Amino acid sequence: MKVTVFGATGAIGQLLVHNLLASGHTVRAYVRNPSKVPAQWRDQVQLVVGEITDADAIDNAVADTDIVVSALGPSMDRKATGLPLVEGTTLIIDAMKRHRVPRFIGLGTPSVLDRRDTKTLQARLVGLMGRTLLPRAYRELLGMSEVAMNSGLDWTIVRFIRPTDGPPKEIAHKGFFGTDKIGWSTTRADIAAFTAAQVDSDTYINAAPAISN
Repeated sequence: MKVTVFGATGAIGQLLVHNLLASGHTVRAYVRNPSKVPAQWRDQVQLVVGEITDADAIDNAVADTDIVVSALGPSMDRKATGLPLVEGTTLIIDAMKRHRVPRFIGLGTPSVLDRRDTKTLQARLVGLMGRTLLPRAYRELLGMSEVAMNSGLDWTIVRFIRPTDGPPKEIAHKGFFGTDKIGWSTTRADIAAFTAAQVDSDTYINAAPAISN
């Protein structure tokens, strides 16, 4: 399957590309800075270079692909302004509709609500911390997910609370808040593996599963 990955050179994005290649998929990576591209990608991954607000470059990246996966995450710099990833996600979704690409997979936060969730202190606390400590990043995370969830496409948003470094530990918990037991942290390796697995699965179409170790 042909998969276009946005945010491909990020901490989770690089692991995601590795998982997709290992599963036999053809990967096209959208990157802003080619110098961050791992050397081993050069013979395996097609690159499209552009800013996340470059409509033409995004259109080229989405054309002739089967599925789009976004590993985009907001800047945590308190001096950052605007919501460029919301604009970029809107451009991605628009390009998908033009090229009739039906499937979008992205990353999100428990502040993004799924209709299968019930209210929990855990999810409320995560939302409170985001709104209080990093309000711009919080708005951007929610805005990106809302664009996808309201798109009419077959979407999946993979939610997690605290990404950590290190080797994979296996996903111990997955599902929805209030229904399933969800922990507080997940390795980036496990986030990437679970997200890549959604390319070949329809289990969570139009759903936002939460995961943890």
